[in-house]
Amino acid sequence: MKVLTRYDEFLCHQIASTFDHVETSAREWTERIIIHTHDTSGRFHLSCGMGIYRNRNVTDAFACLTLDGRTQYVVRASRELRSRPDETVVGPFSYETTEPLKKVRYALGENPQGIAYDLVFEGRMPCHEEDQQFFRVRGRVIEHVERYDQVGRAVGWIRAAGQMFRFDRENALYVERDHSWGIRREGVGEAGVQPGDIPEGYLYSWAVMQFPSWGAAYHIRELSDETRLFSSGGIFYPFESKRKELRVKGIAHDFHFRPDLRKATSGRVALIGEDGVEREIWIKPLAFACINTGGYFLYKDFVHGKWMGPEWQDGFTLNLADPAVLRAVSFLDNTSCEFRCGDEIGYGVLELVVTGKYPRYGYQGY
Repeated sequence: MKVLTRYDEFLCHQIASTFDHVETSAREWTERIIIHTHDTSGRFHLSCGMGIYRNRNVTDAFACLTLDGRTQYVVRASRELRSRPDETVVGPFSYETTEPLKKVRYALGENPQGIAYDLVFEGRMPCHEEDQQFFRVRGRVIEHVERYDQVGRAVGWIRAAGQMFRFDRENALYVERDHSWGIRREGVGEAGVQPGDIPEGYLYSWAVMQFPSWGAAYHIRELSDETRLFSSGGIFYPFESKRKELRVKGIAHDFHFRPDLRKATSGRVALIGEDGVEREIWIKPLAFACINTGGYFLYKDFVHGKWMGPEWQDGFTLNLADPAVLRAVSFLDNTSCEFRCGDEIGYGVLELVVTGKYPRYGYQGY
């Protein structure tokens, strides 16, 4: 049965139906936002997000806050989507668009973990629309996703470890946000279907960064022999500049890793724009959050999109200074970084995953 929501009031319908459901019945249909919020010293790194799974009747949210590079606080919540499909509220989490494509408010209220925040993001540069991600395996579409990224600053407050931290325009936090929707590979398993292939090796890297007068984003996926499966990127400029975004036509990378974990200790990427200019960017990691624990992969019986009942919430704290703990939770990590290009210094977020065989970086298998 269809249900009218507030979104049906707007003149923006794309199909002959209501906004409470999508055109496909694929359970993998997902709409998700993730926001990375950090300072420039490595003291704070917050990765938080919210997802809607209309064909699972689920909406969920998470926050992974790392303080001083040692302690990661995790809060996760899930609820039945209907009969409130147009409310972006899940347990103590809330998300609000106050100015489309420029300003959003995101908050975590009281919860047993003792962390909370109320932050307002304002974009400094226009949204960067990534190339569409489309993959078909054995005749079935396994990924068909639209995604945009944006950089800016956030003001507000964070409470953690019994302390209140306030941020205004003088000490505003750096923010990189990502909004995606479509059919995507999810962690919820499906019984009775042919299992997918496990690649011999794979590299995935995504980064969004902001310098004082420009910003950049890239997204690449490669097989173990460095065959490029996907490549997208852009170079963009502040709103007031009126400059048009440049598409990135070439991306090269060179990362160095810890001896005990496949976590980057430094790196360099070269972005070649459609203007023919190569921008060499050096990367220095500052802090990170292990978002596996937030639901990107199954952890403590929760993964994004899983039915957890009409209302559900949990949370825990991790000691990332303990090598055994870090080894258990590190895989898809969001890392806030310092980026240098010539004399310019910027900040942003990096995702880097290398699995299985990847000889270029010295890895011969899983």
